[in-house]
Amino acid sequence: MKAVVDCIKAFSETDFTEDLKKIDVPTLIIHGDDDQMVPINASALLSAALVKGSTLNVYTGAPHGLCSTLKDRVNADLLKFIRG
Repeated sequence: MKAVVDCIKAFSETDFTEDLKKIDVPTLIIHGDDDQMVPINASALLSAALVKGSTLNVYTGAPHGLCSTLKDRVNADLLKFIRG
């Protein structure tokens, strides 16, 4: 349990702004708009604005664990993005 708490603390207190600005490859950002752990405004929307040429897919009503709960949709979107 300590590792979980430490992980959340580290991610919530680390500023990735400068790292995101350096990304120069096609980037897909997927986020649910009902994520209660990582609010979309403080994460995906900001990341999409900072990563040049990124693609943002917002899943309406999707939670934090959307890679598990919506895995078929995530996989389809990943394949579509990769194939261009």
